[in-house]
Amino acid sequence: MQSLRKSIRNILNKSSLISFLLIVGFIGLLFPIELSAQKIDRVQLLKDIQILSADDMEGRKAGTAGGEKARQYLIERFRDNHILSYEGGYEQQFSFNTFRANERFDNNVNLIGYIKGEIEDIIVVSAHYDHIGFAEDKIYNGADDNASGVSAMLAIAAYFKENKPRHTIVFAAFDAEEQGKKGAIYFISKPPEQLRKGLIRLNINMDMLSQNDKNELYASGTFHNPWLKPLLEEVATPANFTLQFGHDRPEQGADDWTNSSDHGPFHKEGIPFIYFGVEDHSNYHQATDTFENIHPDFYYNAASFVLDAVIRLDKVDLLTVPSSRN
Repeated sequence: MQSLRKSIRNILNKSSLISFLLIVGFIGLLFPIELSAQKIDRVQLLKDIQILSADDMEGRKAGTAGGEKARQYLIERFRDNHILSYEGGYEQQFSFNTFRANERFDNNVNLIGYIKGEIEDIIVVSAHYDHIGFAEDKIYNGADDNASGVSAMLAIAAYFKENKPRHTIVFAAFDAEEQGKKGAIYFISKPPEQLRKGLIRLNINMDMLSQNDKNELYASGTFHNPWLKPLLEEVATPANFTLQFGHDRPEQGADDWTNSSDHGPFHKEGIPFIYFGVEDHSNYHQATDTFENIHPDFYYNAASFVLDAVIRLDKVDLLTVPSSRN
């Protein structure tokens, strides 16, 4: 008798489990839940940052052989992710003079491409790929600054390769940020002929995403663009990860990041922006900014969060939002 009761109980338990799984599956069809872990290829993300910050890239200084080598790698990765080029290809060449040293920089190249959306309005996702090269016989690899931002940009492109965005998303790997945001300034002044500046509705810029002891990532720019803050607050944060707002008020002086990276030229033109980055750390602009010193779990979470933020902001009617002009 006990054996019979046990058999019946097992059958009922299995039936209940099957019923539960069927219900969960049905709910999943009605309310699909996307997990960041399913959106970004962690192995590829870390591979990209490791390659871009390797010694053979020689610190990726603008106008150098190391910068050229990094650029050729990025062109292949653009193609891998089906990023389309404007007429003339991905490369946007420019030159400039520095004011302080009166130094001429030639052979500088932005990489510009796009994934076509349902509408013409544009979100520019950007990150600079240059760094500071050699100094005192040391290679400044720039893993966090800014191989991390460029590799996250590639991961975002990989997602939208498979999931068509609402807005057309332009992917911009800027050169010569370390010389004063020269690549971004040139892009804003002379965008590709087919990319009219008036179509750019939002810039999402990434610069240093992979090292933070407190697991904090900043979204800077909501002081100038308050409508963005509640939208970013809707985006779920990974475990052991905190999103912070700030570093964007004029009274903060050097702690005001409004013009600290390539989002600055967009802001100057009145284009809303969000800048994702971490606070300075001991490896910032040091030869110790290497792949071995990044925080892989934090970096993966940061890249995943930025992707989820882009997905959320892509759903907004950006034509109706106010400008970011001071």
